[in-house]
Amino acid sequence: MAVGARSGHDGPEDRADGARGENVTEENTSGEGTPPPGDEPGGTDGNGARPKKQRSFWKELPLLIGIALILALLIKTFLVQAFSIPSESMMNTLKKGDRVLVDKLTPWFGSEPERGEVVVFHDPGGWLETAETPKPNAIQKFLSFIGLMPSAEEKDLIKRVIAVGGDTISCKEGGKVVLNGKELDESAYLYPGSMPCQDSFGPIKVPKDRIWVMGDNRQNSLDSRFHQELPGGGTIANDQVVGRAVVVAWPLTRWATLPVPAVFDQPGLNPAAAAVTAVVPAAATTPGAAALGLAGALPLVIRRRRKRA
Repeated sequence: MAVGARSGHDGPEDRADGARGENVTEENTSGEGTPPPGDEPGGTDGNGARPKKQRSFWKELPLLIGIALILALLIKTFLVQAFSIPSESMMNTLKKGDRVLVDKLTPWFGSEPERGEVVVFHDPGGWLETAETPKPNAIQKFLSFIGLMPSAEEKDLIKRVIAVGGDTISCKEGGKVVLNGKELDESAYLYPGSMPCQDSFGPIKVPKDRIWVMGDNRQNSLDSRFHQELPGGGTIANDQVVGRAVVVAWPLTRWATLPVPAVFDQPGLNPAAAAVTAVVPAAATTPGAAALGLAGALPLVIRRRRKRA
């Protein structure tokens, strides 16, 4: 019976036992003498069903660990992966022992390496023949597999992309790197005191879907310059690239992002843009040449027509 409901009489509704309706409601809401849900005899919840027993934390722990491992594996495979820097070829941008996070997501959407990016790539063959790789134990292998520890067993390298497919690159001994006819001012990322190239090379045209890579510590980097005798002429296929290194994550005192240097944004660096620029004036002169030809031919046509008349 709802509180305050009336039966149609002026006074409160009377019960057979003489108690008034509002007093009964107060007794029910006080809860005195009424066992709380779940305390009824037999352990039911008042609706006749037994309450569910809560799982022990230790029984749920294996499930939580399994979910965490699956998520870590998916993140490593499709999103980001940690890599350890094993040498000094990228100083001072990257120092030996640094941990970098590599973006592996964007390549799934068709993104390709761009000039100036720091990328991790698989050994295309012959680059790390003499390099010794450490022998991790079983725990290290497992942690590397799920992405909780940088891979130490795989033969991967990290360098900076200097040229992409279609670019022409060269360098004179002791001079600057020339990319598509433009000299590169690499002082923003080269190791202090490092020359852009100690030996001359090029000009080399990078094949389509391949990249030319160099280390920031040029005098201590076995990069594309030193593998020109291999298939690809020292270039790396785009599908060999694991991903772009986007941040130095460890140690915390070295935390930093790895943006593309401004030198790679200078105008006229793209060979396609240069080709378009060269074509536009030629195309623009075509109507002028046609107009001049028409102006020269018109008097001849008029004169011929007059003779016929």
